Amino acid sequence: MEKLAITMADFEKAAKLVQPSSKREGFSSIPNVKWEDVGGLDDIRDEFDLYIISRIKYPDDYQKFGVNLETGILLYGPPGCGKTMIAKAAANEAGANFIHVKGPELLNKYVGESELAVRTLFSRARTCSPCIIFFDEVDALTTMRGKEGGWVVERLLNQLLIELDGADQRPGIFIIGATNRPEVMDPAVLRPGRFGKLIHVPLPSSEDRGLILKALAKGKPIDPSVDLAAIGQMEACKNFSGADLRKLMEEAAMTALKEAKRQRHLNETSGTITATQNEPSVNITATHFEQALGKISPSVSEKQIQYYKAWSESFKAT
Repeated sequence: MEKLAITMADFEKAAKLVQPSSKREGFSSIPNVKWEDVGGLDDIRDEFDLYIISRIKYPDDYQKFGVNLETGILLYGPPGCGKTMIAKAAANEAGANFIHVKGPELLNKYVGESELAVRTLFSRARTCSPCIIFFDEVDALTTMRGKEGGWVVERLLNQLLIELDGADQRPGIFIIGATNRPEVMDPAVLRPGRFGKLIHVPLPSSEDRGLILKALAKGKPIDPSVDLAAIGQMEACKNFSGADLRKLMEEAAMTALKEAKRQRHLNETSGTITATQNEPSVNITATHFEQALGKISPSVSEKQIQYYKAWSESFKAT
């Protein structure tokens, strides 16, 4: 019996034939995260509109003016500031498919496997363009070359650079990377044409904190008297990341839930509750947020904040 040999070219040809059904079956899908779910960051939203969203929606405009923005975007900043949500929101607004890759999952100690994973990834993206490939923890794939024992990462990085350089071979494919550790990345990755657009995602401002809390409040029984914008501007919320604000909202909700359970238990034991009174009658109030704030502190230190600010300034100077 003859052995069947399948090459990458065969894979790509077959993938193109099944492109219509691949989108429906979860091969890659448009995220359901919207910009209002992110909260604030209007400047960053404008950058994504220019570099990705409008390019997908109005390609003729870019062609008319001869603008070539074939470059990847690197989001860097403290953990928990919404870098993943930004990438998903951009894909949603552009109507683009989205492939989320956690950097370390591409690493394989066996010779050739990591490079194959990168080639396969880009082949898949080509079958469902327009498509955004999002590399989370991209620093794991792009650490500086020349380190002892780093041959697996070096081979993968070389293959990734080949794919990034071949922009003309991937029309409709947009690359976004995210990292908390830009200092470990190989400088070759950051030049124009690769991850050439560097965007600092800072901790949210006091106004943005209020917008984030409002986004997190959707679907929750927030008491009408609660002023989420005012809570976001409180000194106790200073240096809170988006993840910290999510924790605050969850802790306030849990505090309210505990109170509702205590109230129900008292009603049940006193015989004042009926069989139809199954829903808790307690909303999430300002008091619950105050109690929650007493249990939460910023997850990002002042030292880390200054570090990312310094990196941002160094990129502006180059």
